[in-house]
Amino acid sequence: MIKSVRTKELFDCKTSYLKAFFDENEYPWQMLLKISDLVMQLQKTKIEGYSFISEGVLVGEGVTIHESVTIMPPAIIGSGTEIRIGAFLRGNVITGEGCVIGNSTELKNCILLDKVQVPHYNYVGDSVLGNKAHMGAGSICSNLKSDGKTVVIHGETEYPTGLRKIGAILGDGADIGCGCVLNPGTVVGKRTSVYPLTSLRGVYPSDCIVKSSSVVVKREK
Repeated sequence: MIKSVRTKELFDCKTSYLKAFFDENEYPWQMLLKISDLVMQLQKTKIEGYSFISEGVLVGEGVTIHESVTIMPPAIIGSGTEIRIGAFLRGNVITGEGCVIGNSTELKNCILLDKVQVPHYNYVGDSVLGNKAHMGAGSICSNLKSDGKTVVIHGETEYPTGLRKIGAILGDGADIGCGCVLNPGTVVGKRTSVYPLTSLRGVYPSDCIVKSSSVVVKREK
């Protein structure tokens, strides 16, 4: 089972304002330090059909935002996205179209592609979530090691990132069960499902079922 870590292996980005950005970064964690600049650039050039609802917050058509939501700029919210009660967007957040950001969910310095669902009590910081990725209730992206050292991605080889803060990288269609903890630098491949209450660390292949941190089986077709 191949443990994919390259951007092109994990994501099929069709979001018009993000495609070039994804294409130019070989590894997804390389995007994290560039999100702030990307948001500012996109807000200066504007995106067709998008408008500012407050300073530094650009949203597409059909976005619904509950009155209790807090959005700290800069942020770009894709068309048709729903942001539910008590969500907190802490800046440098970009979403694609049709996402669900749920009650009491917190986002910070992250990119969500189209139709991502983080619907219940999730924390997503310094992370990249692919198309139709889903995080079950209470699952979180832990983005800082307890010793404060820089994060190394542990795949088929070691990938030193030089970054102190990295949450999770979820490929297109990854499905994370309720109550999971994705330790710093976790990478989950395309269409892989993770059992609830699992603590993840390292790189997990595409098209698998993760039953525990040490039990990974290929999904039957």
